Amino acid sequence: MIYAVIKFLVRLYFRIMYNLHFEGRKNIPKGTTVVYAANHRSYADPPLVGCGAKGKLCFMAKEELFEKKLFAWLITALGAFPVSRGKGDTTAIDTAVEKLNSKKNFMIFPEGTRSKDGKVGRGHTGAALIAAKADKPIIPVGVVYGEKLKFRTRVTVKYGEPIMPGDYVESQENPNPRQLVKLKNRYMEEIKHLVEGEPEEEKPEVQEAEGNNE
Repeated sequence: MIYAVIKFLVRLYFRIMYNLHFEGRKNIPKGTTVVYAANHRSYADPPLVGCGAKGKLCFMAKEELFEKKLFAWLITALGAFPVSRGKGDTTAIDTAVEKLNSKKNFMIFPEGTRSKDGKVGRGHTGAALIAAKADKPIIPVGVVYGEKLKFRTRVTVKYGEPIMPGDYVESQENPNPRQLVKLKNRYMEEIKHLVEGEPEEEKPEVQEAEGNNE
């Protein structure tokens, strides 16, 4: 109940603040939990992705954010759980898998940090590992807007087609690192496509015919 109320209020706030649009929500499958893997540009990205996502969400947050009790209560109510950054926190991976198996969707930003120029980075294999262990589809997400987020900026959150980890990773219990990289490359390519669009094809140069124009 608390989650639904907070999500409603957050969505209302972002609807007022920005010219908010969603695309591809029909790509989110029914009857299963999913891993939402999105590009990362600002602190507003988690609620923006969450506003259009279906079902309850959970996500990792650095442990320092849980030091203040009121804020810790708020983000916990929204599905956050702590992770020790830079320490190879395997407990957080296990927690994410458990959440996915208990009817909660998982949101992650594979780049690991915010992009300074708006371009999509190479990304990490964390989303691939979690999706493979839980055997849940990955939904690539592109959060698209101009150079800066400001009042009434047009913001479009695009949800891509599901990517099945089983198509890339053979073992659910002991995923092969190379296969995880292939899966990572697949969803990062899709995120980049959602954010930047199709690359423009080079057009052949048209040469003007020589001669006098009379």
